[in-house]
Amino acid sequence: MNLQPVDCFGEKRALKIEKRISDKIKDYENYSFTQLQDCALKTFFDLAQEFEDQRDFYAICVMIPKVFYNLECILHLVNPDGNLEMACHSEQLYGTFPEWSGGTTELFEEQVILNDSFFIPIKANMQLLSTPAHTPDKGILGMFEIHSASELTDHMKLFYKKYVNRIGFQLHNRLVTEKNKEHLRFIKSLVNDIGHNVIVPNMYFSLFFRRMKGKIDRAEAVGNEMRRRLDAVGTACKDSVAHEIRPLAEELQYVNGSIEEQFQQILSHYEQTSLFLETLLRRSHFEEGRYVIEPKVIDFREKVIRPQLNRYLPRLEERGITVDNQLSGIPDVEITVVADVGLISQAYANLFSNAVKYTREVYDDAGQPYKFIAVGMESLQGYFGEGKDGIKFNVFSTGRRIPPEETPKLFKEGYRGNNVETEYGTGHGLQFIKEVVELHGGVVGYEPTQMGNNFYFILPK
Repeated sequence: MNLQPVDCFGEKRALKIEKRISDKIKDYENYSFTQLQDCALKTFFDLAQEFEDQRDFYAICVMIPKVFYNLECILHLVNPDGNLEMACHSEQLYGTFPEWSGGTTELFEEQVILNDSFFIPIKANMQLLSTPAHTPDKGILGMFEIHSASELTDHMKLFYKKYVNRIGFQLHNRLVTEKNKEHLRFIKSLVNDIGHNVIVPNMYFSLFFRRMKGKIDRAEAVGNEMRRRLDAVGTACKDSVAHEIRPLAEELQYVNGSIEEQFQQILSHYEQTSLFLETLLRRSHFEEGRYVIEPKVIDFREKVIRPQLNRYLPRLEERGITVDNQLSGIPDVEITVVADVGLISQAYANLFSNAVKYTREVYDDAGQPYKFIAVGMESLQGYFGEGKDGIKFNVFSTGRRIPPEETPKLFKEGYRGNNVETEYGTGHGLQFIKEVVELHGGVVGYEPTQMGNNFYFILPK
């Protein structure tokens, strides 16, 4: 007998949904809506889906009570300044609205009767309050006004309250949709601006670096020639001028060597920054609304791991963290993996960044202190199924082990463990790694060890 694992979370959600359905059945039984009232609600729902123009939607809102019950209505909405404005009147659906002395500029939190008008607050969809076009005060988007309130029975008032609830839900969805459209228009414009004003100008830096490297090499050649000539003059006649110039030539050699070293650091920083910039701001990401990988065969050790480790070595050294044997855990043979070099490199950058922040000193059984990180790789036969091997890449760091109760949350967006102390962070790094690795068909994980913590990811070989 095969027993399927019980999904407790899914079971609870299913029971909750089932209960809400039962509650709604009882609610509608208590409402005792007439056939005409049910038809009015269904007509509103159908037409709200049919008409996309916002003005048409406003007209539908006020025309349902007029057509079904011959009641004049006004739709008041809150403007971006927080004030009520008349959005639509059943006596004049489009254009100039008629004057109505019974109006109000006040936002009521509950339904009220004022000057023989029944005012019902239009409330936002509470689940979408974090993403409205403008945040409404107390979640109220406006007021729905129904004239001839003295003619309304309590049952009709209940009906209109439920009707206005549906107006609020549809209206808020439309506001969010319009805001999303604005965001998409902005993103499309932003993508074009990024390509024109960021990516293309950034490419010119490579030309500047090549020219600068040429001048550095030329300065070195001039210095070498100067020393050769000085050596020749000094050997021939021990010229005093040659002896005076020689220290300057040696100083020139030292300065040029320092410039070359700094140039290589700047060039490396530029190359990695450009890689990340062009990868993260790739047009396809914005067009698809998700990360889109551009895989190719890469030498993982030399094109991904070593460049990222070299970037973080100075920061590791500043904190007294050693790197265990400098990639001794990575075989010398070329490790070729099909991957997006930009995104995978950023995954490693996040692992090394965390290692800088959270590596701590530990002691072995003999009381010997250790404070280091280690980078490793191993092949996993058949990890992804028969004939489908995996490669496990890991970054280990010494320190206090992460408590078991925290490990299931490590790769969740925004989560930061109790060991963060005063270290800056957003809780996004591990979640980013998980997203990138899973895009490659891989998995991420964490392992506690005797001396610290090991983070890893496994990619198809």
